[in-house]
Amino acid sequence: MTRLAQTADLTDIQREILSTVRSFVDKEIIPNAQELEHGDIYPQEIVDGLKELGIFGLTIPEEFGGLGESLLTYALVVEEIARGWMSVSGVINTHFIVAYMIIQHGTQEQKERFLPRMATGEVRGAFSMSEPGLGSDVAGIRTKATKGADGDYTIDGQKMWLTNGGSSTLVAALVRTDEGAEKAHQNLTTFLVEKPTGFGEVVPGLTIPGKIDKMGYKGVDTTELIFDGYQAKAEDILGGLPGRGFSQMMDGVEVGRVNVAARACGISIRAFELAIQYAQQRETFGKPIAQHQAIAFQLAEMATKVEAAHALMVKAARLKDSGERNDVEAGMAKLLASEYCAEVTTQSFRIHGGYGYSKEYEIERLMREAPFLLIGEGTSEIQKTIISRGLLKTYALKR
Repeated sequence: MTRLAQTADLTDIQREILSTVRSFVDKEIIPNAQELEHGDIYPQEIVDGLKELGIFGLTIPEEFGGLGESLLTYALVVEEIARGWMSVSGVINTHFIVAYMIIQHGTQEQKERFLPRMATGEVRGAFSMSEPGLGSDVAGIRTKATKGADGDYTIDGQKMWLTNGGSSTLVAALVRTDEGAEKAHQNLTTFLVEKPTGFGEVVPGLTIPGKIDKMGYKGVDTTELIFDGYQAKAEDILGGLPGRGFSQMMDGVEVGRVNVAARACGISIRAFELAIQYAQQRETFGKPIAQHQAIAFQLAEMATKVEAAHALMVKAARLKDSGERNDVEAGMAKLLASEYCAEVTTQSFRIHGGYGYSKEYEIERLMREAPFLLIGEGTSEIQKTIISRGLLKTYALKR
């Protein structure tokens, strides 16, 4: 039987990478995920293993020490890792967004300064847009960088929902500046903030209070980030020019939405695997429940949803790799994959019956992880807004 959610037209190198990652997931992640997740323990040994595999440099160009692979390769790797444990895919997600933004928008000095160390995992990236009073309303950002007479900046404000906030050493933070056009989204600037790992006041003027306790998505640290008189240099501005942060971040978010779609696909695949295995082992009325039409039809629906979400995710990644904008396609992929993930996981949970409610069974963890994907990188309602705006632009009536 062909494994669920396979992708055609891959190179031999891509297939080798995916085979290596799949083996790592089966041997190192799946057997340890339950214990680490239940203890909310950072998966350091797994992260070290990913470093050894070169995963942190997967999409970084070879000239900077990376593997120079495509977004599609990265998305398929994320799908495999999320199949094992979504939190591990979260460890690398923001890292890749920041690396992508530096590759696309950074100065040559910034590329040479950060990318070689990001490729080895020595420098680990985090991505910060949200604030306590806003999420997708980026134009409402209040954290502000004030330019001094010497040309440097003082940053004050509070950021929220920072994945890898404590374990990262480089944060791409979107803040407001006085430079740029009058429109709200045109006076936003991305600063590259270097810091050590850990919590508390990690450097003068920059505090990471601690981990936010979450329903799921355990292990990976999610934090606040508080600027209070933090001093930043002009050369810390991504690309060297203020006022371009909005477009830079939106470019990165398109990568992030493909990533979330891939994570949703990975969880869906695992939920399906658990369901079809359990359905062939559990017997009622003298036969495995998989032979009851009610369960068999559910399995058929689940597999179909997995394949559909996977195909749309691959399309969005390929389009981004081609150099075209993929905001609509990435929105579609994120919308469909996250919604289907919630449905497939719930179907798997129901197939497990009472055992699905037990922490001894893996599906219980997936039930707590899947809802995050309905929110991360923009809610389903935000995706529908993006998609509909794009469609109306494409199909605008000529007057």
